[in-house]
Amino acid sequence: MDNRPRLYLTAAFLCGVLLTLGFKDFYPDLERRFRRRRVPIDTVAGAGLATKDQIDLEDHTRSQRPDKAHHVEVPEGIETCVGNTPLFRIKSLSEETGCEILAKAEFLNGAGGSPKDRVALNMIKTAEEQGLLTPHSGDTIYEGTVGSTGISLATICRARGYLAHICMPSDQATEKSDLLLKLGAVVDRVPPAPIIDPMHFVNRARTLAADHTADPKRPGRGYFADQFENQANWQSHYEGTGPEIFTQCGGKLDAFVAGAGTGGTIAGVARFLKPKLSGPRVVLADPQGSGLFNRIKNGVMFHTLEREGTRRRSQVDTIVEGIGINRVTANFEAGRELIDDAIKVSDEEAMAMARWLAEKDGIFIGSSSAVNCVAAARLARQLGPGNRIVTILCDSGTRHLSKFWAQAGNVGGRTESQLEEILGPRQE
Repeated sequence: MDNRPRLYLTAAFLCGVLLTLGFKDFYPDLERRFRRRRVPIDTVAGAGLATKDQIDLEDHTRSQRPDKAHHVEVPEGIETCVGNTPLFRIKSLSEETGCEILAKAEFLNGAGGSPKDRVALNMIKTAEEQGLLTPHSGDTIYEGTVGSTGISLATICRARGYLAHICMPSDQATEKSDLLLKLGAVVDRVPPAPIIDPMHFVNRARTLAADHTADPKRPGRGYFADQFENQANWQSHYEGTGPEIFTQCGGKLDAFVAGAGTGGTIAGVARFLKPKLSGPRVVLADPQGSGLFNRIKNGVMFHTLEREGTRRRSQVDTIVEGIGINRVTANFEAGRELIDDAIKVSDEEAMAMARWLAEKDGIFIGSSSAVNCVAAARLARQLGPGNRIVTILCDSGTRHLSKFWAQAGNVGGRTESQLEEILGPRQE
């Protein structure tokens, strides 16, 4: 008979006995480990006290995540996107000059994409307060402009229930008049003429506004915005641009640089900053062909070939648009006494600066912004390292493709441009 099954049973029994004896010695240690691992579970949350009582847990996270979001007031209309534009450091110019050159990005205004948004909105609001404009009544706003003010007016007019009729010189970049048409404005492109000519673009707008108001067959009234003489222009920068710069700089800046067309920006900002700060320099950036440089330097506006007030050529002999003028305006005079100096900028320098900023910083700007940056960089050299200079970037280069940038050319693959190519060699 085979005894193997009996042997298997005996072996299994002996193994069972041995395992039982081993577990008996090991079990107390296992139980102690198990009890230690249970202690945190029986601990009062956050207190570190052990307890045998039952603990009721409460969810306090619901008060931090309300079922209903807090009410946030949503701005009403595109005009609420005007102002509070960012201020940023232009890296390349700051590193090259040793000064902190800061740019107020006015091209990011949300209506027409330029500082003229502030002007247009304030002129319209002021006229409404004075009873000169009534929304949705057929009132039409007339203005003479080289483009940016017209674009801002056309946008805000539609937002507030008005029509816009814009008169502009025919030698301005065509993309500006094209954009005005897309915004629903009537556009008159008139030949360049001196201010004494009735067909000068500003005089033309004034006449059309008066004719509209006098015509009983036409709905509404004609309102001439008159950006060059309207005090609401510089006031918009006194109330907006100036305080924003002061706050964004923490009240610390050594100079403000800007060009002037109507003069509203530089006058309004100067009037705000000068009383607030001890000794900030306000410097005019003036393109070639403009008389404002002489107005600041010599106290009189003149051209070497012509007496003041008798110009019969184009308004300003320059490729730059938006700044530069050869007559006195109320807005410029509102701050003229606060302007400390002026820097003349040539067309070649402006185009070179525009290419530089695109190459070095990826900043694509228009002609007036380029003039401002040339003047800011030149002033930085004059003042020396360690100063903080603020200037204005007015509008995007996309509005200057057919004229300014057509002559400035493409940046291409350039990466090695030198600032001396724009400003000339340093004066030791």
